[in-house]
Parts: sequence; C-alpha cells; structure tokens
Amino acid sequence: MADPLSFLEEDLTCLICCDVFTDPVTLKCSHSLCEKCLQHFWTTQDVPRCPVCRKECSHDEPTKSLAFRALCESFKKRKPSAVSADVCPEHEEKFKLFCFVDKQPICVVCYTSKKHEDHKCSPVNEAAGNLKEDLKTQMDRLQVTLGGLKKAHESCVKKVELIKECISMDENQIKEEFEKFHQFLRDEEEKQIRSLHKEKKPQDEKLQARMKELSAQISDLSERMAAVWQEIETENITFLQNYCNTLQRLQNPSVANTVPELQEYQHYPIQTIIFTTWIKMQNLNEHPPVTLDPDTASSKLLVSEDCTSVHCVENKMSVFDNPERMYVGVLGSQGFSSGVHCWDVQVENNSHWTLGVVSETVDRKKNYKTYPKRHFWCFHYMNSTYKQGNDSVSNINCFFGRPNIIRLQLDFDEGELRFIDPSRNRILCTYTGGFPEKVFPYFCTEDTLRPLNIFFSNKQKL
Repeated sequence: MADPLSFLEEDLTCLICCDVFTDPVTLKCSHSLCEKCLQHFWTTQDVPRCPVCRKECSHDEPTKSLAFRALCESFKKRKPSAVSADVCPEHEEKFKLFCFVDKQPICVVCYTSKKHEDHKCSPVNEAAGNLKEDLKTQMDRLQVTLGGLKKAHESCVKKVELIKECISMDENQIKEEFEKFHQFLRDEEEKQIRSLHKEKKPQDEKLQARMKELSAQISDLSERMAAVWQEIETENITFLQNYCNTLQRLQNPSVANTVPELQEYQHYPIQTIIFTTWIKMQNLNEHPPVTLDPDTASSKLLVSEDCTSVHCVENKMSVFDNPERMYVGVLGSQGFSSGVHCWDVQVENNSHWTLGVVSETVDRKKNYKTYPKRHFWCFHYMNSTYKQGNDSVSNINCFFGRPNIIRLQLDFDEGELRFIDPSRNRILCTYTGGFPEKVFPYFCTEDTLRPLNIFFSNKQKL
C-alpha cells in the first residue's frame, strides 16, 4: 500500500523548485508557490503572470496563509530522512560484518538469518583490510604488466622512428640513384642532339650554298629580263638601234643547272640510339648483385678485398670459428626470401667448383652432401663431370665446350633455381619445388690456381 505522505507531498510541492513549499503564497487563480520562487519568476517577465496557468496577476497578489505555511513546516518535520549509508536498510542496524559469499556488508541480524547461513563472514574492518591487501597485490601485478606494456609501446615508438629514419635514408638514396639516371639521360640527350646536328651540318651547308647561288642567278636573270622589257617598250628606231645589245643580254644568262641535286634525307637511327642508351644505363651499376661474406668463408677459402672473388689456398688458414662460418664453402652477404635475383660467376678453366643456394638455418659446421634434402641446391663441376646434386648432367660439353660463365637465376616466389650458360643461352640444370626458408648464394672451389669471380650480369662480354 502506498504511503499516504507521498500523496500529501505532491499537493505541497512547488511547481518551480519541485520541493515542499517554503513561505507559500497563493494567487487568485488558486495556484500556490514559494514566495521567493514566484518573485524570481516574475523578474523574468514583462507582465506578472501565474507560472502554471499564465493568467495575468494583479498588484494585490499574492496572499499569504499562515495555516498553509504551518502545514508545510509540519510535513517537513514528519517526512522521514534518508537512511544512512552504513545502516542496513532492512533491519536499520549498522553494518558490522562482510559476507564473502555475497560480497556485501551485512548487519548482525542479517548474519543470524537463513539468507547468510553458513556464509563466511568477517568484521567490516578486518574484511576491508584483507580485501584491500588483495587488491594491492593484484594492482602490483597489473603495475608490472602496465610497465611491460609501456616498455613495449616505447619500443614500438622507437622502432617507428627508426623505420621513419631508414625510410628517409632509403628515399634519399633512391632519389640520388635515380638522379644519376636522369643526369645520364640528360647528358646522352645533349650528346645525341649535338651528334645529329654535326652529322647533318655538311648537307645543310651545301643546301645553303646552293640556295645562295640560285638567288644570285634569279636576281641576274630578273635584271636582264627587266632591261629587255624596257627595250621592247621604246620607239622602233631606238629599239632597232639597241637590238644587238638586247639580243646579247638574252644569249648570256647564267641559268645553267637550275634544278638543285637534293639527296634524300636520312633519318637519325633513333631506335638504335635508344637501345644503345639502355645498354649503357644497365652498366651504370658498378656493383654486382651478390657479394661474398668473408665471415662465412671456410678455412681454405680466401675472399678478395672487394668481396667479389674467392680463391682456394693450399693450407688451411687460422680463422676465428664464429657461428656464421661454413665448414666448406662461403656464402653471399645477401639472403633472399622473395623476388627474382640473378648473378654471374666466372668459372673459366676452374677444375673444381660448386655453385648454388643454401638454407639460412642449415648446420654450417658439417660437411653435407649438397643436395636438396640437406637444403643445398647446387650445381657442381669436378673431374670433368657436371653434377646436379648427386646426379650427373651429360651433354654439356658435347657441342659447345665448357661454359666460361655460369648464370644463377633464382625465382624464390616460384620456387625455381636455374643454372644457365648465358653465352649460348642454354639452361644447364634446374631445381623446382620451392624453398622452405630464406636462402643464401653458395660458392665453393678446390682449384688452387683459378678463383671464382662474381660479375654484374649486364657487364659480361659473352
């Protein structure tokens, strides 16, 4: 059943402040409001009106009622105050215990009720102390986690900045390298234009001279013809007297060879120039696509100072056995895990060599047989025999003789490695089937007289 005081409170509530009337006044329209609320409302109006019905009010309004005021004051005293936050709303007893099952504070009466029977409970202060300690422990762990996250974030920020710097450096390098191409093309353009003008200059000079000669002949003939026309217009006696001289003018005009001999214009060989320029551009690169890593060279292989040549020595050298060093052979400095890559190796007259690629994680301290199961994809020449892995490859020397240069063409994405004789455009052997991980170029020789040399493929005289 609803509290009767709630209905009374509705009737005793000011419609402006929404609270029980304070110093209530009544207008002639029978609407009541707090005196201060009404006066404040009227300050916002040009004409005093009732805030409820908007009826215009007279100067003798509003009126006060002492009885009504006393009723409002009495109601305020009887109105129950809000229950304290530390008092049980059900039993109006102070919270003295904490129920760990329901995770809420309870009073002594709650504790003895069936609702909290067999529940673990502790005094409020003790429970609060223990729970705060538990939360502090969790907060400490979270603080450690937060610290780790902040360090990870800082690391990411540093990496982002580093990447930005690297991108900027690479961008500048790209611009520098392409500026070389642009400058090369500008120079080639100017050179070819000069060559064009130089080549066509004699023909132009010849035509200019012929034009000058023809202009002189035209001028001379025009003058003679004008003089003859003038003689024709004279009187008959005068015409006849000068006839001999007039006739002589017509008989000696310099009009021989009136049609010049013009040679057909030969266009400059534009396509040849473009092709030649393209070849020159390819040769702008001064560095081979692959270089050797001396730190991976075995103790019998000596890498040149520019890292483009490897030589086999008679006796083992004293070298530091670092983790990267191969037991046999030497690796390229650049590894590949995507894209197409090509490099040329000069093997001319070398009697014992091995070329190919090897997986990054292969055990470098063992002397493996170089075939794909061991993650070696190699092509060999030894004892006058070519081998793909352990299988002999025939018919290489039958018609063309030994190749002087071996071109390795790696298509990592397609999982293919080709060994090519570029001088005769023939494929010597091919590996297919893909590569499980990043691979590095592999080189090995046991010929102590002749090294293996790496070249930029476009620079070779094949």
